[in-house]
Amino acid sequence: MEFNDNEAIYLQIAGYVGENILRQQWPPDQKIPSVRDLAAELQVNPNTVMRTYEFLQSQGVVYNKRGIGFFVDPDAGQKVRAYRRERFLQHELPAFFNTISLLDISLAELQQRYAQFKEEQVASLPPLHS
Repeated sequence: MEFNDNEAIYLQIAGYVGENILRQQWPPDQKIPSVRDLAAELQVNPNTVMRTYEFLQSQGVVYNKRGIGFFVDPDAGQKVRAYRRERFLQHELPAFFNTISLLDISLAELQQRYAQFKEEQVASLPPLHS
């Protein structure tokens, strides 16, 4: 994982966990990687991952089964989506609007490119098995 200097590492890791939850790679009530395992995978200090898990627990995204580990909360997807949506609308969207204004990109062009992006996303999904 590549970390940037604009945000605390534990929050970037929380974003990584949230993405795994939103992509259904870590479904509700599933045990997530241990603090040590995730720290080794991301090459960070275990204390940083512990801080991430404590933050996510305070947000109701994960819960701790004492002695067993952390698990995805049944409502984690909704909570992650709501948190990320609000953060995007408050912080990233104004910068995005500024950029498209400076570059004179029309809403029609954005709409067309977004439609193309969505089509590519659907095309990249694995086929459903019946």
